[in-house]
Amino acid sequence: MKDIHDVQSMLKDLFASTVQEMLEAELDTHLGYAKYDAKHKDTDNARNGHGAMRTVQSELGDIEIALPRDRKGEFEPFIVQKRQKYMPSIEEQVIALYARGFSTRDIQDHLQQIYGVDMSPTLVSNLTDRLLPRIHEWQNRPLHPLYTVVFLDAIHYKVREEGRLVSKAAYMVIGIDIEGQKDVLGIWIGQSESSKFWLGVLNDLKARGVQDVLVFSTDNLKGFSEAIAACFPRSDVQKCIVHQIRNSLRYVSYKDFKAVTAALKPIYQAPTEEAALMELDQFEQAWGARYPLCVKSWRDNWTELATFYRYPVEMRRIMYTTNIIEGYHRQLRKATKGKSMFPNDESLLKMLYLATMEVTRKWTMRVANWGTILGQLAIYFGDRVTPYLP
Repeated sequence: MKDIHDVQSMLKDLFASTVQEMLEAELDTHLGYAKYDAKHKDTDNARNGHGAMRTVQSELGDIEIALPRDRKGEFEPFIVQKRQKYMPSIEEQVIALYARGFSTRDIQDHLQQIYGVDMSPTLVSNLTDRLLPRIHEWQNRPLHPLYTVVFLDAIHYKVREEGRLVSKAAYMVIGIDIEGQKDVLGIWIGQSESSKFWLGVLNDLKARGVQDVLVFSTDNLKGFSEAIAACFPRSDVQKCIVHQIRNSLRYVSYKDFKAVTAALKPIYQAPTEEAALMELDQFEQAWGARYPLCVKSWRDNWTELATFYRYPVEMRRIMYTTNIIEGYHRQLRKATKGKSMFPNDESLLKMLYLATMEVTRKWTMRVANWGTILGQLAIYFGDRVTPYLP
C-alpha cells in the first residue's frame, strides 16, 4: 500500500459491504443474540427486516445501504445513524482515532481488523501531518485586545530527541474574554518550564493582538512575575493558592499535614487582606517555631498571593487558583495516557491540539455570574474595560 489513494481505492470496493455487516453486528448486540441463534435469545424483541435502500455520501463515493430494523423500533445504529447522510473518510477516521489517544500502530491494527486494510504506521503519521497547517493557522490566529483573566501553566511529556528521551514542557494559556467566554489561546512546546520561555509566549500573545490583561493567574515559578511585568506592566499577578499550599507543605512533617492544612485555610478564606494577615500571624504563632520555612514561603510570596482580595467574591473564585487550566490538563492527560513518549515535538503538538479541540468544543457557557463580575470590573478598571464593553 503506497499512498492514501491506493487505500481509498481498495476501501471503495469493501466499504458498502463492510458498513452493512457492521450494522448487522450492531443489531446483534442490541438484541443480545446472533441471527439464526434463537436458542440464545432472551428478549421478546426480534429482527424485522430492513428499511428501504438509502444512499450515504462518503469521500469514497456514494454507497447504498439498508438499515436493519427491530420489531419494537428501539434499534438506534451508531455506525450510520438514521438521519446521517455522510460518512467520514479514512483520513477523518484516522484523525479521530488519533485524537482519542490511539497510537499509529493501534490505528494500523484497528483498520486491519475492521476493514482488512494494511496501512503502515508511517502512512498514518503522514495523514495526521495534514493537521499541521491547520494547527499553524490556529496557533497564529488573531486574539482579543483585552482578556480579563489569563491562566498560565505547563504540562510535561517525554519526547524523543536526537536518539534520547527528554522531558518537554507544553506551555498552555487559557484566557477569559470580556464576554466571559474561556478559550485556549495557544500551545507552545519547549524545554523544561522556564520564565525565559514564558516571556516568549507572552510576546507572542502581544504580537497576535492582546493589548491588555487585567489579571494573570500563575503557579509559583521563579521569574514569572518579572516576565509578565516586562510584557504587561499594568496587569495584576495572582499566584495560585493551591500551588502555594503544596509548596509550603514540603517543609511539613507528614504527621502534621492535616493540622497545618486546616490551619492555613482561614488565611485564604478570610474576607479581606487585613483579616488574612491576622490569620497568617496566628498561623505563625502556632506553627512558626516548628516550620519556619513554611511561614517564610507565605511571607515572601504574600504580595501576589493576596491580589485576589482586591476583587469581588465572584471574581476571587475564578482567579485565586489555576484550577481552570489544571482541569483542562486533566482532559489532555486522558487523551495522552496511552502514550509513554512521543517520537517528536510535532507528534505531541498534534495530539494536544486534537484533544484541545474536543475540550473547547464543550466550552459553550460563559463564566457564572459574569454580568455581576463585569459590572464590578468596569468600575474597578474604568477606561481599561469600558472601551471593550459589548
